[in-house]
Amino acid sequence: MRRLTREVYDRLRTYLVVALQAGLAAGLSWFLAHDVLQLKQAVFAPAAAVGTVAASLGDRVRRTAELIGGVILGVLVGQMIINLIGVGPVQTGFIVALAISVAVAFRGSGAIIVQAASTAVLLGTISPLHQHLGVPRTVNALIGGLTAVVVALLLLPLNPVRVVQRAAGRTLDIFTTELSAAATAIAERNDRQLEETHRRLCAAEQPKQQGYGSLGAALEVARLSPWHRRRRAVVQRYERAAQHFDQAYTSSRETVRWALRAMRAGESIPAHLPASIEHLAQAVRLLHRDFVAMREPDIERVEQGIREVDRAAAAGVQFAAQVAIYQQRLALSALLQAAGAEQPEANRRVGLPNEV
Repeated sequence: MRRLTREVYDRLRTYLVVALQAGLAAGLSWFLAHDVLQLKQAVFAPAAAVGTVAASLGDRVRRTAELIGGVILGVLVGQMIINLIGVGPVQTGFIVALAISVAVAFRGSGAIIVQAASTAVLLGTISPLHQHLGVPRTVNALIGGLTAVVVALLLLPLNPVRVVQRAAGRTLDIFTTELSAAATAIAERNDRQLEETHRRLCAAEQPKQQGYGSLGAALEVARLSPWHRRRRAVVQRYERAAQHFDQAYTSSRETVRWALRAMRAGESIPAHLPASIEHLAQAVRLLHRDFVAMREPDIERVEQGIREVDRAAAAGVQFAAQVAIYQQRLALSALLQAAGAEQPEANRRVGLPNEV
């Protein structure tokens, strides 16, 4: 229960600003479209604003361009077909099919396809009641999208460093906790506990991907918001390291999987391997702390992990344990690269070929 409560609290803390952004963008876009410009069908403006804010934490500028492009495409196709063959259920279906086909032909994204299709539906079903709907729909989409960008980047922007700390920190907590549990299970030769740990490591893939989405949002704000440009270096530094952290996650998960296979095959597993895994878990946590604080990365734990995995390899092991040791070396190399080492140098230090 406590864990569930913490997860709910973390999600609310992360998305509270997004909810406030969506509310502010909706109110402002409605005010501009309905009260200031007195446009027809002004409801499309707040709908576009909310769609831009809530659909993706990152790439909101691109999202706005896709939204407007999809609307324009739907208007062009819809009006052309309506002028040629009129309106009705058959015509509406044809308009939607054609709008989607044109969007796909121009390699439009999913957002463009959805907006083109939804605009075509509106033109095919509402145009008989409201003439000349295409232009107001386009203008309202433009107002809503631009309002959302202004709110997200100028009026109520996320704190990019805090976003990275929360999103990446949550993933790292899961990862390091489970790695420590795996090290204990290997040391105790508890295959059932190790299997459960491996399952939880696999399940952590989804929050990890969500964390990368939050990193995209942080990058967008750091690059484009004038209030947070001074934080750009922190976020960009973490972005460069993120791909290496990802490789460390994957390799560590494989280390656990092969250690489980070795255990169930009755192979001997040197005591130095779980020690190396524990050092790697602590190294990930310390590197994350140093990146966010803009300090020089502390790789002492990584070096301790390398020494332990070397001792494990020297003990003489069979096939599955050898693969586990190899995956552990890959994970340690990834952390060295996250700390700034070039791949050949990192591989050399952990005992891997340069081409790996």
